[in-house]
Amino acid sequence: MSALAAPAALTALLEASDVTDVLVNGAQAVWVDGVKGLRRVAVHLGDEGAVRSLAVRLAAQAGRRLDDASPMVDAHLPGGIRMHAVVPPVAPAGPLISFRVFRRQALTLEDLQRHGTFDAAGAKVLRALVEGHVNLMVSGATGAGKTTLLSALVSLASPAERIVVIEEAEEIVTPHPHCVRLQARGANAEGAGLVSLTDLVRESLRMRPDRIVLGECRGPEVREVLTALNTGHEGSAATIHANSCRDVPARLAALGSLAGLDTRTVAVQAAAALGAVVHLARGNDGRRRVRELAVFELIEGELVARPAVLFSDSGPVEGPAWSSLERRLARS
Repeated sequence: MSALAAPAALTALLEASDVTDVLVNGAQAVWVDGVKGLRRVAVHLGDEGAVRSLAVRLAAQAGRRLDDASPMVDAHLPGGIRMHAVVPPVAPAGPLISFRVFRRQALTLEDLQRHGTFDAAGAKVLRALVEGHVNLMVSGATGAGKTTLLSALVSLASPAERIVVIEEAEEIVTPHPHCVRLQARGANAEGAGLVSLTDLVRESLRMRPDRIVLGECRGPEVREVLTALNTGHEGSAATIHANSCRDVPARLAALGSLAGLDTRTVAVQAAAALGAVVHLARGNDGRRRVRELAVFELIEGELVARPAVLFSDSGPVEGPAWSSLERRLARS
């Protein structure tokens, strides 16, 4: 991360092993998020002009433009860092910079269990889903730990299987020996050169994948994802933003509408393609935990995520769809 054109104090925060996000609120305050939750830190990056210059310099380092004419930027920096910056006049109180740090160290299922993301019983269920080639959605809010969990699950796949990982930025970290990657590309200043997630999902089907892993499903690429998962690529997975398992069907329907699919078509395709959804959330202590596992079912033409396992501090509890999950695993 030494190649990052940033002050030493900021670099130190970004390199801290327990930090996932650094938030610069103009010249007023710097906050960090991570294992200990969101907290303010005693770091001062200068006045408003210095913070704006920092944002402009980092954007330029990523080959992007940030000025009055283009006051917002989303860029990928060296060391696995994603930066989002907004400057006046869009941010009237001063420049705002958000950094998301993606660690290059792969965490295993055992690591996450030690960190309290789930207990031994939860680890056993998650391992069974991967080994049973169940198509998965990992849901949760921003910063809930979706990508970290997905990375750990990908690592459990058999070394004899070929995995194609598709992302906007390289975030999924896995030691799997046969994992190949495709990365989306934005358009240049002339509007040319765009390679979208939709394009890459379509291309991945020609690459002889056993499993297809999409870093985040958040747009019209959902059509290609559902098509791919209905054509034999069992054990594939993706993350999706949602507040709970039961909200995932509505989220899929909304994404499907961006691709010109009606709700009924999305429901039928998703019910056939997706086996289960694993939901993560952060507790009051800031820790990321698996809270629920649900299975997708088509009930009277409507896609429903029925709870199969509910996770609490006292351990997992079987939900109404537990028997359905057992049958799916038994068929694998």
